[in-house]
Amino acid sequence: MTTQKNLLLIILLTMKKYLNNFLLLNLFLLLPQALQASNYALVIHGGAGWFSDMPDEQIKGIEEGLEDALKTGYAILEAGGSSTDAVVEAIVILEDNELFNAGKGAVYTSEFKQELDASIMHGLNNDAGAVASVTNVKNPIRLARYVMDNTEHVMFSSRGAERVAKDAGLDIVYPSYFFQKDRLEDAKRIKKENNKMGTVGVVAIDMEGNISAGTSTGGMTNKMPGRIGDSPIIGAGTWAENNICGVSATGHGEFFIRFNVANEICDLIKYQSKNVNEAAEIVIEKLRSIGADGGVIVLDSEGNVAMTFNTPAMARAYKNSNGEQLIKIYRD
Repeated sequence: MTTQKNLLLIILLTMKKYLNNFLLLNLFLLLPQALQASNYALVIHGGAGWFSDMPDEQIKGIEEGLEDALKTGYAILEAGGSSTDAVVEAIVILEDNELFNAGKGAVYTSEFKQELDASIMHGLNNDAGAVASVTNVKNPIRLARYVMDNTEHVMFSSRGAERVAKDAGLDIVYPSYFFQKDRLEDAKRIKKENNKMGTVGVVAIDMEGNISAGTSTGGMTNKMPGRIGDSPIIGAGTWAENNICGVSATGHGEFFIRFNVANEICDLIKYQSKNVNEAAEIVIEKLRSIGADGGVIVLDSEGNVAMTFNTPAMARAYKNSNGEQLIKIYRD
């Protein structure tokens, strides 16, 4: 980034004798936009938790799902699309993949039903939308985006949210769409050790420098009906603020709400000049110290990324306009 800036400054200064002052001033004003345009990026998480007892075929499927979402979201950014579009479409890929705890792959409540949550935030004007406890919406992230773009409100829940989805013409499905035998058996056995993972999230910065973040989840296995975690809570599970950072979280939602995790990370960058990795480490270490499991993905205004977690693994992926790319589940 610094090298690009210095090079452009040298070029402008070399051209100075050929340009009038007015034109030169405008070129300097456009310089930040030119730099930003070469710095788009996308980061994804598919949940933090315990993956060690999964068969290799399932692990491969998760990696392929991350890759599909990464390709979808990044292609939008590469074509000059908005960070919000990239976030939504990448999350839709994960919501439609039964290997992730969101959308079709959502886990069961204690009453053997699914209740889905999602949120999205755009960093330019702090616009946000969220939905909680929906049971028949195929892609909750699309509904959260509709709430943000087309209503004066930020959050809808349960039947009210489902009514908004129907009025918006979004895909409505029967509860059987979410059926998964293995996750139903997990719920019946109250076998939590295999379900300490969940939530999907995406953060992106586009060519205009706009940061968006989104999160979608089926929540915790065996949760009480009506329980809402951090994923649809703006500031806890999702945050985006232009010129600072975007965050999506995954983990024990009650703790993430209590510590306002997503916003806290951005505040450390904003007010204490921490970099993305420092800010994420501080907050995740605080959670670890009180026995809370989870992780976060963080992307700042220059495309720097943190993918930080205190669990044995976190499904994650990243790609930026400099050609850097990563798809990974375990630490090493």
